[in-house]
This record gives sequence, C-alpha cells and structure tokens, in this order.
Amino acid sequence: MFSRLDEFNEYRDRMNSRIFQIDHLGIKRFFNLDTSAYTDGALDGKTKELLGLVASMVLRCNDCIDYHILQCVEAGYTDEELFEAFNVALVVGGSILIPHLRHAVETLDLKRQEK
Repeated sequence: MFSRLDEFNEYRDRMNSRIFQIDHLGIKRFFNLDTSAYTDGALDGKTKELLGLVASMVLRCNDCIDYHILQCVEAGYTDEELFEAFNVALVVGGSILIPHLRHAVETLDLKRQEK
C-alpha cells in the first residue's frame, strides 16, 4: 500500500531532481547551505534535526515537519523525545499549532508502523 509518507518521499525526490536540472547557481548554493546546516559541528547533526523539527512546526510547514520527523526517526529519537520537542513547538507557537501537531503525530505513527 502506498502511504502518505511514500507519496511525500516520491514527490520530494522527483521535484528535487527536477530542481537540480535547472542548474541555477543560487538555487544550488541554497540547497547546499540547507544540507550543510544539518552536519555535525558545535552541535551534532542529530540535535540539529530536532531543532529543524521544532522550527518547522512553529513555521507551520507540514512538508518540513514530515521531512524532519523522518530524519529524527532515522537519527534514533524515541517517541518520548519527539513528544518533548512537539511540546516545545506548541508552547512557542501556541494553539494555532494544534493542526500541525496532529499532522506531526500522524506522521510519526505512520513512520513507526513501517518498521
């Protein structure tokens, strides 16, 4: 069965490939900057993914939430750790975040069901 996460990953991969075909220097630089931001530095990449998740929730970007949850699960975060991050985002973002919290919990549940 093709899940919402499968559709998300397929679309993301397809469109990123298309974007890379554009061969625009500014776009390439931005994608490289984004990738580099999540590599180990003073903070490890795992921590940075969690920060990205909280920021994505506060900014109310469901695609970004999906991406960072998938990365956080791959990095080894437990549900309890992710729920703490969801709570931080909710406190910072307020009640307008509740629909995105629902989305985040559904995404996490879907990802956990895959394993």
